[in-house]
Amino acid sequence: MIPFIDLSLQQRRIRSQLEAAMLRVLDHGGYIMGPEVYELERQLSAFCGARHTLSCSNGTDAIALIMRAKNVGPGDAVFVPSFTFAATAEVVAWMGATVVFVDVLQNTFNIDPTSLEKGIQKAKRLGLRPCGVIPVDLYGQAADYDAIGAIADEHGLWVIADAAQSFGGTYKGRNIGTLAESTTTSFYPSKPLGAYGDAGAIFTENEELLNILHSLRVHGQGEDKYENIRIGINGRCDTLQAAILIEKLSIFPDEISLRQQVANRYSEGLGDLVITPFIERNCLSAWAQYTIKVDPEKRTEIMEGLKAEGIPTMIHYAIPLHHQKAYSHYPTATGTLPVSESLAHCVLSLPMHAYLEPQLQDHIINCLRNVVTQLGAKKAA
Repeated sequence: MIPFIDLSLQQRRIRSQLEAAMLRVLDHGGYIMGPEVYELERQLSAFCGARHTLSCSNGTDAIALIMRAKNVGPGDAVFVPSFTFAATAEVVAWMGATVVFVDVLQNTFNIDPTSLEKGIQKAKRLGLRPCGVIPVDLYGQAADYDAIGAIADEHGLWVIADAAQSFGGTYKGRNIGTLAESTTTSFYPSKPLGAYGDAGAIFTENEELLNILHSLRVHGQGEDKYENIRIGINGRCDTLQAAILIEKLSIFPDEISLRQQVANRYSEGLGDLVITPFIERNCLSAWAQYTIKVDPEKRTEIMEGLKAEGIPTMIHYAIPLHHQKAYSHYPTATGTLPVSESLAHCVLSLPMHAYLEPQLQDHIINCLRNVVTQLGAKKAA
């Protein structure tokens, strides 16, 4: 079976550097908040151009830290796209606030500004206080932050950019990490920039917010860890993960370029057969996933046909959040969210990573073409 994401090939490239980095941590023994943590934060800021970077335990806690800093709570409405992973909405629920699910755009899979406007009006009718919006940069492409920011400014909302899948990409020539007052990302191993365990980061231009986040990250500490001036969390990034990420960050620009080459080859080989990803002009995707759209009636058979050839596929995501049992009681911008509901039935993600060799990629393309062609003939018969 072909790996869906092959981390071993990247590890082979920088194995000696990774081992040396981990050995340095073992030698100095600063396993929690060691020097590599602060060096990683410095290098991440330099990479994306953010004024401040705060590393943390994972991408979910990154969102939670910002929302705690903003005192989000009961009666507040936070707007989240329904077509995404549960973590974004989960944090809103942790705070006791109300998630208001909004729809996404058919071509980019990202939050629909028109649906966001309707969600804000819906929240007001329900007697909620609209306070913030968390766009998710799905599959690696940034949401339309200019349009979202204009709506947020009009209604007095803050924006948290959820860049768990898009860090390393750009939007209209600007780096992900600098498109909102605060941005979060995840370094889960399968992400474009991934650790060998959980880790995350927050990017912000707001120094006052940064100071609060520093406190919240370590149990709400004051002058030292035994003075607690806030209710915080244990949200630190481990030194070993920071050391690993420093080495991976050194090759990250090259890997982004390699991912783009893989995406281009897929699109050239499949563009006449399925609906391939649409990337807005002047944007660069980090290609966390390469996700196509297929005939919903054939998707299961396509997946089974590829599996028979040793090719794994995944569905990101089969159930919109507003249809998930845990979130079904939260309001939606409109009675239905038709785009989120339709995408859940037709999206299909193919193997994607920086080291997917052209020969192997051609095999995936040819097998997919054969499977889809055979199914078409079968249906015609």
